[in-house]
Amino acid sequence: MNGQLLYLIMSPKTAELVTEWLLDRHDVPGFTSLLVAGHGSSEHSMTLAEQVSGYTSRTMFLIHLPPETLQTLLTDLGRDFSGSGIHHWRVPVLDQGRL
Repeated sequence: MNGQLLYLIMSPKTAELVTEWLLDRHDVPGFTSLLVAGHGSSEHSMTLAEQVSGYTSRTMFLIHLPPETLQTLLTDLGRDFSGSGIHHWRVPVLDQGRL
Protein backbone atom coordinates (compact mmCIF):
# COMPACT_ATOMS: atom_id res chain seq x y z
CA MET A 1 0.00 0.00 0.00
CA ASN A 2 1.58 3.28 -1.04
CA GLY A 3 -1.54 5.28 -0.16
CA GLN A 4 -1.47 8.76 1.28
CA LEU A 5 0.03 10.41 4.33
CA LEU A 6 -2.22 12.62 6.43
CA TYR A 7 -0.66 15.35 8.56
CA LEU A 8 -2.72 16.78 11.42
CA ILE A 9 -1.57 19.76 13.52
CA MET A 10 -3.42 20.73 16.69
CA SER A 11 -3.12 21.95 20.25
CA PRO A 12 -1.82 19.42 22.78
CA LYS A 13 -5.19 19.52 24.57
CA THR A 14 -7.04 18.56 21.38
CA ALA A 15 -4.36 15.96 20.67
CA GLU A 16 -5.26 14.06 23.84
CA LEU A 17 -8.83 13.67 22.59
CA VAL A 18 -7.77 12.85 19.03
CA THR A 19 -5.34 10.19 20.27
CA GLU A 20 -8.14 8.35 22.07
CA TRP A 21 -10.44 8.82 19.06
CA LEU A 22 -7.84 7.34 16.69
CA LEU A 23 -7.06 4.41 19.00
CA ASP A 24 -10.78 3.51 19.01
CA ARG A 25 -10.97 3.31 15.20
CA HIS A 26 -10.69 -0.09 13.53
CA ASP A 27 -9.63 1.48 10.20
CA VAL A 28 -6.47 3.12 11.60
CA PRO A 29 -3.82 0.43 12.15
CA GLY A 30 -1.39 2.90 13.72
CA PHE A 31 -0.11 6.46 13.68
CA THR A 32 2.78 8.62 14.83
CA SER A 33 2.48 11.72 17.01
CA LEU A 34 5.15 14.34 17.65
CA LEU A 35 5.42 17.45 19.76
CA VAL A 36 6.24 20.34 17.45
CA ALA A 37 6.68 24.11 17.64
CA GLY A 38 4.32 26.24 15.58
CA HIS A 39 5.84 29.45 14.24
CA GLY A 40 4.04 32.26 12.45
CA SER A 41 0.84 32.17 14.48
CA SER A 42 -0.89 35.48 14.85
CA GLU A 43 -0.02 37.24 18.07
CA HIS A 44 -3.62 37.58 19.25
CA SER A 45 -4.03 33.78 19.40
CA MET A 46 -0.83 33.24 21.40
CA THR A 47 -0.51 33.28 25.18
CA LEU A 48 1.94 35.77 26.69
CA ALA A 49 4.45 32.94 27.31
CA GLU A 50 4.15 31.86 23.67
CA GLN A 51 4.69 35.43 22.50
CA VAL A 52 7.88 35.61 24.58
CA SER A 53 9.19 32.24 23.39
CA GLY A 54 8.21 32.91 19.77
CA TYR A 55 6.34 29.65 19.17
CA THR A 56 3.16 27.78 20.03
CA SER A 57 3.27 24.19 21.29
CA ARG A 58 1.46 21.85 18.89
CA THR A 59 1.09 18.14 18.29
CA MET A 60 1.49 16.67 14.81
CA PHE A 61 0.01 13.34 13.79
CA LEU A 62 1.19 11.34 10.76
CA ILE A 63 -1.24 8.71 9.50
CA HIS A 64 -0.55 6.49 6.46
CA LEU A 65 -3.73 5.08 4.88
CA PRO A 66 -5.32 4.15 1.56
CA PRO A 67 -7.00 7.21 -0.06
CA GLU A 68 -10.57 5.99 0.54
CA THR A 69 -9.92 5.25 4.22
CA LEU A 70 -8.15 8.57 4.63
CA GLN A 71 -11.12 10.46 3.15
CA THR A 72 -13.52 8.69 5.54
CA LEU A 73 -11.21 9.53 8.45
CA LEU A 74 -11.14 13.22 7.45
CA THR A 75 -14.93 13.34 7.12
CA ASP A 76 -15.39 11.76 10.55
CA LEU A 77 -12.71 13.98 12.08
CA GLY A 78 -14.45 17.07 10.69
CA ARG A 79 -17.75 15.91 12.15
CA ASP A 80 -16.41 14.95 15.59
CA PHE A 81 -13.91 17.81 16.02
CA SER A 82 -15.66 20.65 14.19
CA GLY A 83 -14.36 24.05 15.30
CA SER A 84 -11.28 22.61 17.02
CA GLY A 85 -8.83 24.36 14.68
CA ILE A 86 -7.14 21.17 13.49
CA HIS A 87 -4.98 21.94 10.46
CA HIS A 88 -4.51 19.12 7.97
CA TRP A 89 -2.95 18.24 4.67
CA ARG A 90 -2.27 15.02 2.80
CA VAL A 91 0.37 13.94 0.35
CA PRO A 92 0.82 10.88 -1.84
CA VAL A 93 3.25 8.25 -0.57
CA LEU A 94 5.56 7.30 -3.41
CA ASP A 95 7.17 4.39 -1.66
CA GLN A 96 7.14 2.68 1.70
CA GLY A 97 8.67 -0.33 3.39
CA ARG A 98 10.91 -1.51 6.18
CA LEU A 99 14.71 -1.54 6.12
